Amino acid sequence: MGLALVHSRARAGVHAPPVQVEVHLSGGLPSTQIVGLPAAAVRESRDRVRAAILCAQFEYPQRRITINLAPADLPKDGGRFDLPIALGILAASGQIDREALAGCEFLGELGLTGELRPVDGVLPAVLAAAREGRRLVVPAGSGAEAALAGGAQAYVARTLLEACAGLGGRNLPRAEAGAVAVPEAPPDMADVRGQAQARRALEVAAAGGHHVLMSGPPGCGKTLLASRLPGLLPEASEAEALETAAVASTSGRGLDAARWRQRPWRSPHHGASAVALAGGGSPPRPGEISLAHNGVLFLDELPEWSRATLEMLREPLESGRITVSRAGRSAEFPARFQLVAAMNPCPCGWAGDPSARCRCTPDRILRYWGRLSGPLLDRIDLHLAMARLPPAQLRTDAPPGESSRTIRLRVEAARARQLQRSGVLNAHLDAAGLAAHCRLAESEQYLLESVGERLQLTARSLHRVLRVARTIADLDGEDGIGGAHLAEALGYRMPLAPPGGG
Repeated sequence: MGLALVHSRARAGVHAPPVQVEVHLSGGLPSTQIVGLPAAAVRESRDRVRAAILCAQFEYPQRRITINLAPADLPKDGGRFDLPIALGILAASGQIDREALAGCEFLGELGLTGELRPVDGVLPAVLAAAREGRRLVVPAGSGAEAALAGGAQAYVARTLLEACAGLGGRNLPRAEAGAVAVPEAPPDMADVRGQAQARRALEVAAAGGHHVLMSGPPGCGKTLLASRLPGLLPEASEAEALETAAVASTSGRGLDAARWRQRPWRSPHHGASAVALAGGGSPPRPGEISLAHNGVLFLDELPEWSRATLEMLREPLESGRITVSRAGRSAEFPARFQLVAAMNPCPCGWAGDPSARCRCTPDRILRYWGRLSGPLLDRIDLHLAMARLPPAQLRTDAPPGESSRTIRLRVEAARARQLQRSGVLNAHLDAAGLAAHCRLAESEQYLLESVGERLQLTARSLHRVLRVARTIADLDGEDGIGGAHLAEALGYRMPLAPPGGG
């Protein structure tokens, strides 16, 4: 009788729970059985592993082989367990030293020739193995991703034979990061002509991590401005970049290890489904809102999205996380993104324009705005109405606006004040943080209450006004919220819907 134990990692959302691959050899008719809730791809590993072992000039045991993937109630999918299964069979049959497997974990899909192929979710597995104090052996094609976890002991192997020759990782090369690509310069705010209020609103949004909704006629610069927001954000910290890279690693779309430090910019089409936006599938994979974690999510033509899809945004806008539940399994993904949404004021787009070209009836405009629920609009901090620019402001020889670099310096200074004061950005202040850092004088409190009563603002809206006012004060370098700061913040909560047709 032979028994061997090999450590590996499964994929569950952005986590990598441990899996013990137990291989038992006993007498009886030759057969190979895999238990422990394996998916079809895992069950098919029997044939891949057998061919790989034979091609590596090892002997495949002609005995009854039972492979248990523990814990038994954790679903296993993909070809990531091929390498640990093969090593377990070889160790149980005495062809390799089973003691050398201790203190090491293995991941990798095997080709029929014994070649190791890359798998997804390597970065979370490396981080989890490092926390457990174990080494991790991965395919050479996943080495650049594994190397992103600085300080972790990650090793690479190209074939099953190479993994056996360097058991425990001691004789294998360390995973090395590839060349870091020179980041492309994001679009510059200097290209934007006019729209001073919109430029200011984006600066406030970047400084405090606030969400923005822009409403205006076609061609007024909504998409142009939204594309400039990433250039105003500070460079992602290593912790933020690792979180974002871990989401991309588990998405099934691949991780570009050369650009892992760049903040993501996601701009899905308004025809995208709820699963594409929030995540889903079997097993659950992250959607656009999680792929935008620590970056910007831009939703154009907001009312053209299905209402059910937009309602999926309510939880992550509030909590910064999204839970995707499917029959028998669920996964939680991070979704702390900045939402920038754009829309027209009416179906034709020209309501309120001085040209009076809009022919939409009041009822049609109300139905158009009715596609957006009040709770969703409540969760967007800055509501910005934009107007069409006169041709004189669009001259090519007009003086450029303030550059993104200059604005980013002010944003970085404001964020530094917030993090030093409370440890989080103003947009993420909880009730205790609001009470401690957003106190108002009696005159400002009266202004907030009177305007809130006139505009029928909810408690959530009033709290968001306070957070925005706190950010404006931080941009001005002030310790307290003044009347001008509060008035500007209230100006971003004015109703955007026009009263009727053009």
